[in-house]
Amino acid sequence: MDYGRRNTKKYSFRCPDLKELRKLAYFVLDPLYFKQHHGKLLSILSADVLEGLLSVLVQFYDPLYRCFTFLDFMLVPTLEEYSHLLGIPVYTRVPFSGLEEIPQSSIIAEALHLKKSEIETHWVKKGGLFGLPSDFLINEATAFAEVVSVNSFEAIFVFIIYGLALFPNIDGFVAVNAIILFLIGNLVPNLLGDMYFSLHLRNSKGGGMLFCCIPLLYNLEIIDSCGKFSNVPLIGTQGGINYNPVLARRQLGFPLRDKPNNTLKGRSELGSRNCVALEAYTLWVKMRALELKMPYPCERPMSMVVVETLTLPNQDVEELEDTLVKMKQEKDMWEERFRALSKKHEELQLDSKDKDALIELLKNRVTKRQIVDTVIPSSMPQPFVAWKKIVDQLFLEKTQIVDTVIPSDIVVRDP
Repeated sequence: MDYGRRNTKKYSFRCPDLKELRKLAYFVLDPLYFKQHHGKLLSILSADVLEGLLSVLVQFYDPLYRCFTFLDFMLVPTLEEYSHLLGIPVYTRVPFSGLEEIPQSSIIAEALHLKKSEIETHWVKKGGLFGLPSDFLINEATAFAEVVSVNSFEAIFVFIIYGLALFPNIDGFVAVNAIILFLIGNLVPNLLGDMYFSLHLRNSKGGGMLFCCIPLLYNLEIIDSCGKFSNVPLIGTQGGINYNPVLARRQLGFPLRDKPNNTLKGRSELGSRNCVALEAYTLWVKMRALELKMPYPCERPMSMVVVETLTLPNQDVEELEDTLVKMKQEKDMWEERFRALSKKHEELQLDSKDKDALIELLKNRVTKRQIVDTVIPSSMPQPFVAWKKIVDQLFLEKTQIVDTVIPSDIVVRDP
């Protein structure tokens, strides 16, 4: 199928110079302790971003559905993915909204373990925003590291990461929005909001520079809705936008049964986890790709074997689910039979051991009786014959028990 071609857009990415921050990272004495308290922020500093790969990815952005649309599937970055990449949870407290007042210098000083006068001295306005120069903060962090003041060093170090790496704006400057986010602590929604807003804005303008945390976009249980709304609103440091996590179901292993709509569905409608897409969804995605057009031509695969997208009609999926239920019931039945036979087998083995012990005891008595009869042949022949009959009877019973316990391999197959 010819999906047509559309013109590619020229994007650039705000990748701040993090050399000084990487030098500060060497002062972290216990990386594991740092990770437990501040997440995977060190990995953000060490990420090597290839802009060429990102330039290709953002060409597939679909402004109508706020996702990346490919030939037969969609990709939707989610809050949970960003939370996992950062190692920081999405907290229940209200995230940054842009309506917060500029924090007082005393509050900032307390958070950074600095004096109020130092904050007021270096508090400047740059590019229309208030904030603190990164040079001042780096010098203070280095001074704390040299005297092994771990808490003070880590507070300033994380503060600089917020301003330069996570929410980059002006080079060498930690803007007030990043400061407020640091004080709030619930940064994941704003990171995702910055990515979506910046990409959506630049797409509508025909290209330009993306202002967001690029390493997170490079490294790509879900929130399925927001109350009664299928769209989840996000507020970044630059503006507000919403995204559609319902489109992420397939990439997380859940089936997409039809094209997305505004109907709120629960667990019963989502069904069991599997790796297939139903026919209605696949057809809709292909039509959307045809309407949107692709930024690059569809290249012939290197291999002659073309793997088709696994798409199952609704009826086939229902039949497979019914078959799976029946197989599970059959499995449970065989497991129950296996447990019953195993219990009977153990009981027979215990009975056999008791018989063996009794036979051994009687054998010893018969042996002693034979010795006595050898010395005195005429003494008590009748009791000896009686003992011999008892032993023979026990041997016969044991043989019957052994024959009852027939060795066999009972296999319970897991459907």
